[in-house]
Amino acid sequence: MLRESSRPREECGICGIFGHQDAAKLTYFGLYALQHRGQESAGIVSSDNKQINEYKAMGLVPEVFTEDILQKLPGDLAMGHVRYSTTGSSDIINAQPFTASHQGHSWSMAHNGNLVNTRELRDELENKGAIFQSSTDSEVVVHLLAHNAKMGFEKSLVATFKQIKGAYSLLLMTKSLLIAIRDPHGFRPLCLGKLKNGGYTVASETCALDLIEAQYIRDIEPGEIMIIDQKGPRTISKTPAHSPRLCIFEHVYFARPDSDIFGINVYSCRKRMGSILARECNIEADFVMPFPDSGNYAAIGYSQSSGLPLEMGMIRNHYVGRTFIQPTQSMRDFSVRVKLNPVRSLLKGKRVIIMEDSIIRGTTGRSRVRALREVGASEVHMVISCPPTRYPCFYGIDFPSQNQLIAANNEVEDIRKSLGLDSLQYLSLEGLVEATGMPKENFCMACFNNDYPIPPDLLFNKTAFSK
Repeated sequence: MLRESSRPREECGICGIFGHQDAAKLTYFGLYALQHRGQESAGIVSSDNKQINEYKAMGLVPEVFTEDILQKLPGDLAMGHVRYSTTGSSDIINAQPFTASHQGHSWSMAHNGNLVNTRELRDELENKGAIFQSSTDSEVVVHLLAHNAKMGFEKSLVATFKQIKGAYSLLLMTKSLLIAIRDPHGFRPLCLGKLKNGGYTVASETCALDLIEAQYIRDIEPGEIMIIDQKGPRTISKTPAHSPRLCIFEHVYFARPDSDIFGINVYSCRKRMGSILARECNIEADFVMPFPDSGNYAAIGYSQSSGLPLEMGMIRNHYVGRTFIQPTQSMRDFSVRVKLNPVRSLLKGKRVIIMEDSIIRGTTGRSRVRALREVGASEVHMVISCPPTRYPCFYGIDFPSQNQLIAANNEVEDIRKSLGLDSLQYLSLEGLVEATGMPKENFCMACFNNDYPIPPDLLFNKTAFSK
């Protein structure tokens, strides 16, 4: 199901380690670096070549794992997953990695993305006797592998992923192998690195490699199935070339700024977005400011190109936990103020430009503008470092259904009035592509332009476009 959200959320992050005596601990640190990609649950599986051991629970990585737990995940092979649900409920039964056994063989799977023909495949498998334990699309992969097992392991891998449509960067693990797989369009990122001891790692983002001191080798290519064993990585299959459809929203919002995604440094890309916005806009103001950490790097680019000072007009409380005692109804906007507080003397009487990376439902933006007005800002303008988000995502981003996207149902001027702004400007689609330095044909931009590379199944389609 698609969930309501005032900010877009990624489905998950994955990390695998092959050939290191502290594989589970390195996986833990890799997941720590990828925590921004999922905060609902975390899990790690490991293998000592005899059996697969597993631990997963709801919560953040440091909340789920202790030193004692990691000691119970022995072996030189491990992989892990952090999750935010875009399909399937927020429940421990849907936490990953999934581990399954079939005819004496065990394997585990960790998946980033969304499958778009899930309903069709699940119905077909259930008619053949498959029993599903979770409500996620990822479990379909496990059942397909079991169904195709009679072909032999490598052939079953190839056959399984020929049946699947959608976005998937995923890891599979047996007692002795680590397998990395990426869908033919390459929607979600996945990269390969080499450890100092000669082992290997695969992770969603290069920031995970940096933390565990692994050397980046290359991205897993779209359509590639790679097996890592004692002899090193080898590609067993590569789907005939599709045109890539890399998710451009990774650069707008999801990826950590210290990562290189699809060969592009995220920090530099976001600065270019801000710089191009300054060229496209003509706003007279006293300074530009982000709401930490949203828009930080685009604000730097905007400031440098426009000549306007960059100020931090809102200060973030970095010690706010995931939950806190809920305020009463009379404590209006408490949930915003507990995380961000204005610098009153800086803002009073000033013409301010807020840099935001996106507007999804508009509820957060409305509260933020109100906070600036209340401390005396004379003008509040907002610039957005991407185009209006008008369409839902079927490929692993938890965008609301279309009737909940503020830009799907309102013109820019209507949004401006709704948020209480003096002006509102979005980065053009052409400007966004320019910031990446890559051809527009390389990207999936369906959330902006309604051009879906792979049609979703009927059930998913009706849910997302419900009115």
